[in-house]
Amino acid sequence: MSTGTDPLASLAYLPGVPEAVAEVRKSVDRLYGHRVMRRRAAEVTSEAALRGARASAALDGADWSLEEIRRRTDFGGDEQARTVGGALRISADAGQLLGIWRHSPLQVLARLHLLAVGDADPSAGRPRRTGEDAAPLFPIDLAASEGHEKPAEGVQLPPAPGADEAAARLDQLAQLLVARAEGAKSATPALVVAAVVHGELLALRPFASHNGVIARAAQRIVLISEGLDPKAICPAEVGLAELGTDAYRDALGGYLSGTGEGMARWIGHCGEALRLGVRESTAVCEAMQRGMV
Repeated sequence: MSTGTDPLASLAYLPGVPEAVAEVRKSVDRLYGHRVMRRRAAEVTSEAALRGARASAALDGADWSLEEIRRRTDFGGDEQARTVGGALRISADAGQLLGIWRHSPLQVLARLHLLAVGDADPSAGRPRRTGEDAAPLFPIDLAASEGHEKPAEGVQLPPAPGADEAAARLDQLAQLLVARAEGAKSATPALVVAAVVHGELLALRPFASHNGVIARAAQRIVLISEGLDPKAICPAEVGLAELGTDAYRDALGGYLSGTGEGMARWIGHCGEALRLGVRESTAVCEAMQRGMV
């Protein structure tokens, strides 16, 4: 078994990861082979983007129904409305940023932050500076930071690294992604690469806010760029929301541990979420086939 010089290659051989990769590949291929995809792929992509945005916003504490989101035209009101609006803007633009991502991932991340917070925010598109803290990733952490008691169960996430360390590690991640885009790809599966990008952005929390929705969008861009989901029809965010915040936190704790077991658990969680996203889009295809959509 040769892993070459790709630092991610060994992750593909952790216990359970090859099986997770194979299951994801099989489910994605089945969705792409659905007869509806031959003539209505653009509609499936649009619906996947909407459902992914709804789920990503829900993970950030704005759990709105699809019907409410479809009905709304103004997302500039209260904090929840702004959260949903930011997720929608990111979801709509993510696929258009692929060309920039391949040579400048940091530029894309800055753009995603701008889309999330809106251009009226002075911190929009700017990574944290020395002394600036990152907002909590999950609503339960936000509640704890406001003086509410955190449940005894569940993983206690460590604080984000300082701004300088976060910037240095983010630059290393960007260099790795650019090298892959420039032809240094190995056999490392797309699921593994996407899970690492997702996990590292959650770990670093490079911006003062909205790091969760940005990390999930970056994962989607990687899945497109790496060729696993080129039409962006597999909304992993839906699966993450379905699996629940507690499971998300627990799996992220595995990533943050840096152990082989923890990394395998995180990659497996991302794979399961992606399969659930595939199931969601398969249901959309079936509804379209029956003339219900």
